Amino acid sequence: MQTIAKILDQIPFIADPEEGLVVKALSADKTTMVVMKIPLGAFEEFDAPEKKSFVVPADELNKVAKRGTRNDIVEIVLEEEQRRLRINFIDKKTGVRRTFYIPLIEAVVEELSEPQVELTVRAQMAADDFKNIVRDAKIISDEVEFVAEQDRLVARSVTPQKEYYNIMELGRPLISYEVKANPPVVSKYAVDLLQSSLKATQAASTATIEYGEALPMRVSFDLPGGGTLVYWISPRV
Repeated sequence: MQTIAKILDQIPFIADPEEGLVVKALSADKTTMVVMKIPLGAFEEFDAPEKKSFVVPADELNKVAKRGTRNDIVEIVLEEEQRRLRINFIDKKTGVRRTFYIPLIEAVVEELSEPQVELTVRAQMAADDFKNIVRDAKIISDEVEFVAEQDRLVARSVTPQKEYYNIMELGRPLISYEVKANPPVVSKYAVDLLQSSLKATQAASTATIEYGEALPMRVSFDLPGGGTLVYWISPRV
């Protein structure tokens, strides 16, 4: 929730009896799309007889999410008649229950589709390695360029008198690497947009980046319980 709240002012949820809990939304400036999917198997209990959609203010949900701890079970209940979301934190050891109510926003949830583009570069790395790329590049510039060569991926930021390079190869530190187009495949992205995804590295062990020449970058994180969090980030042209 903290990660999504960095991008969205309003969070549209879809509770689906077949897919679980889903969020698909664009940032206000349409530079970033976030897709979160938490499947049925990730929940101890999931009760949604039919598909329901609802929208909550991101800042309010973020404040409540921060109050949860690893000792808590979280229970989310949609109270449609009261136009609110009830969130219970239940301590697994003591049984103490803390309850928060968040008002719903009157809005229509759009059924968005992810971009249908052919991304020709795919690289998987430890989540911390991805975080370091973004934070390193930010020291030098407001954008970072990725250059995919046949056997290595280079992240670089260059400004007058300042430069940053990170040369990555399979096993050092890339877990997997694939280039489907004639190298080099080059594309630039705003560091601030990439940085908005970094909170997810606290929950995920790996990050997978996919991109194409002057195409959006798809950054995906596998979450505990089988969930996924995906960011589509527009390129710098």
